Amino acid sequence: MGVVTTPEVNTNSLDPLFKPRSVAVIGASSTPTKIGGLPIAFLLAQGFAGAIYPINPKASEIQGLKAYPAIGEVKGKVDLAIIAVPAAMAPTAVDDAIAAGVSGIVLFSSGFAEISDEGARVQGDLVARAQQAGVRVLGPNCLGFMNLADKVFATFSPVVGQGVAKAGRIGLVSQSGAYGAYAFTLARERGLGLSYWITTGNEGGVDFADCVAWLAKDPDTDVILGYMEGCRDGRKLERALADARAAGKPVVITKVGRTEIGAQAAASHTAALAGEDAVFDAVFRQYGVYRAHSIEEFFDIGYAVSVAGLPKNANLGVFTVSGGAGVLIADAADEAGLTLPELSETGQQRIRELVPFAAPRNPVDITGQITNDLSLFETSLDIMLEQGDYGVMLSFLAAAGGGPMGEEIVRQIVAVRHRYPDRLFSAVSVFKAEVRRLLEDNGCLAFEDPSRAVRALAALAGFARGFAAKPGEDSPGAPVTPVSLAPETHSEADSFALLAGAAVPVPDHRLVTSAEQAAAAGDALGYPLVAKIASADIGHKSDIGGVRLNLADADAVTRAYTEITRAAREACPDARLDGVLLSPMEGEGVECIVGVQRDPAFGPVVMLGLGGVFVEVLGDVSFRTAPLTPSMALAMIDELRGRDLLFGARGRPRADVEALAALLVKVSEFAVSAGDSLESLDINPVLVRPEGRGAVALDALVIGRVSGREVNNKESV
Repeated sequence: MGVVTTPEVNTNSLDPLFKPRSVAVIGASSTPTKIGGLPIAFLLAQGFAGAIYPINPKASEIQGLKAYPAIGEVKGKVDLAIIAVPAAMAPTAVDDAIAAGVSGIVLFSSGFAEISDEGARVQGDLVARAQQAGVRVLGPNCLGFMNLADKVFATFSPVVGQGVAKAGRIGLVSQSGAYGAYAFTLARERGLGLSYWITTGNEGGVDFADCVAWLAKDPDTDVILGYMEGCRDGRKLERALADARAAGKPVVITKVGRTEIGAQAAASHTAALAGEDAVFDAVFRQYGVYRAHSIEEFFDIGYAVSVAGLPKNANLGVFTVSGGAGVLIADAADEAGLTLPELSETGQQRIRELVPFAAPRNPVDITGQITNDLSLFETSLDIMLEQGDYGVMLSFLAAAGGGPMGEEIVRQIVAVRHRYPDRLFSAVSVFKAEVRRLLEDNGCLAFEDPSRAVRALAALAGFARGFAAKPGEDSPGAPVTPVSLAPETHSEADSFALLAGAAVPVPDHRLVTSAEQAAAAGDALGYPLVAKIASADIGHKSDIGGVRLNLADADAVTRAYTEITRAAREACPDARLDGVLLSPMEGEGVECIVGVQRDPAFGPVVMLGLGGVFVEVLGDVSFRTAPLTPSMALAMIDELRGRDLLFGARGRPRADVEALAALLVKVSEFAVSAGDSLESLDINPVLVRPEGRGAVALDALVIGRVSGREVNNKESV
């Protein structure tokens, strides 16, 4: 397979930015509530141990600190410069900071790429000068960052003045300052411990991927939470997510925006399905990222990882004092992909000996009998863990967590947890604050909603599976040979030729331009045959009567030629007709679609779907960024909801799954070789024959890219 060079993420130079020992504030203010005053006030109030240098030519002292007219006047080493001046003054301030030898800059100033092309030009110039000097820039138009452990508050967000989140093991990165401030407030209110809080703003220098990659290597961070609005360099993001996965650090991302990127729906099934959101979903899935769809879920999973870590397996043991709650939890677990193995017969018998009317299978319902004998709780948990391979234990306590029995029950959970340190424990109730703290201080999770608890536990189990899975050991092939496609929609015959050149299997075929040629070609190919209109301007041939099947002899072929060309002229009078394409009829198999769509951030994205021409109705598709390895291709196949059709459902023969995977790899290599000259590709259908007989592209449409914009059928006419 071809090898794509992925941009390296430079993280070493972010240490002085995020871990400074000295800070200068250019545009410092004596008023603690102004943008230039807030960082100084926060640094002083929170006890930053390093030197703070206010920079303001109009003051000799600011907030009790000696002020300097220019950063160049500071005698000591300045690691970080916070720039809090209007946009017109920012380029000079950046140049002064560079000349003073700073290692990092936080640029609060707005009025750059977010407002105009000229602003984007100025932003690009000043960031380029900083990068040339080896200085990393966070911003512009950002709220800055916080390093909670070292008490670095390089931000003007007023949320700090309302209270600071405790130092912990969660790194939080947000492309939005306002959302970041909101998330910080929620983290503080929920008692979550943060290692870093970073907002990236315009991402003129340091971007979201840089931060994720740096946190992946940061020894003080165990889990990464991210808020994304977009991505300019998808390959760089992939590299960062791969770094986090390699480090065994769970990543939870809220990605907003669900837009379609393709204007090719009329010509390409792939473009109609490969919207930006689908591509991000695929990338996150590929690298084991959990995509949260609510702020509640976002923090639930971050909280769960930071408190309890990851389970040894996805087997859930449920202990409950309510049968109804047990059913609710079981349903939620099934939907979330957790398994509830039945307790062994020995374990069930021991539970019945304790409470004869208990329901002991799993969920284990000990009923309200526990109010008569609190020791039943600890004893039952021990039995479940001795007799069941449960990686995760969830205890439903009803309202007991807030009552007089709550602390004693929780002490029993903690005792069992210490006897089984490799298991993950969670309890559901309405807990008093001190009881909740007792659980969490001992690595146990506390939830009020059992469904939320199950979703979080399922996410942790998913992370554990992903980290335990060994990466594919596919050997890369030789680099692909570049191909430059003509900027147009290619006919099916031309598309077949392009794919055949990339070793993608295509059928034997003949392009004919008269009824007489059709009869002769039919005799040469052998019967039965399929006939299709050949036109770059007609994407969906069957919709206009442009396809005939099971043509048994020369007479049938000549009639089909006449009928197909007449139907095409009537339905599409302006279309260019190249003739009729003949190829042998295929036998049994499973119809799939394979396609490629060029994503503006990630480049070529490969799609696999079931259903052939009905793929848009079924919506059963999987995506990966190109190029693919065989293991990636097999993973795509395994993600399809209807995968059993390929593996021999209901007595059907097993399809040649390995041949389909090989075809996917070759298609991905073709996409890489075509580079920016490819807009999209549809192979629809791909027929996957029974095992050992291969797979073949029965129809193909290659669309070249025109001057950086998509081609559509209208433009091709």
